[in-house]
Amino acid sequence: MQVSREEFEQLVSQALANLPAEFAEKLENVEVMVEDFPSEAYWQGRERPRGAILLGIYQGVPLTRRSHWMPYQFPDRIVVFQRTIESVCRSHEEIITQVRRTVLHEVAHHFGISDRRLKELGC
Repeated sequence: MQVSREEFEQLVSQALANLPAEFAEKLENVEVMVEDFPSEAYWQGRERPRGAILLGIYQGVPLTRRSHWMPYQFPDRIVVFQRTIESVCRSHEEIITQVRRTVLHEVAHHFGISDRRLKELGC
């Protein structure tokens, strides 16, 4: 199942617009992008389990690890991978759900929530 880039970007925007207010208010200096697939560069420095797929990625310093003494930081980035998400979804509704889940997952990393903790929370 595939959708246009414009529609996919709208789904990402909707997911961001529907964040709880307490998170949306603190989501500053974060660039959110859509790309087709992750390049090999996204795997640098990360363990790549066999068969692993990357639906999205957060690049930056989580808020919980920042201090006032840190120099200026470039904007953090969240990248959502359209074609990868489409490859695991069989319907339009699944794409909508997976985009929302992926955006929330990557935003959680911005707030310092680890993959392990997200699994504990059922996310």
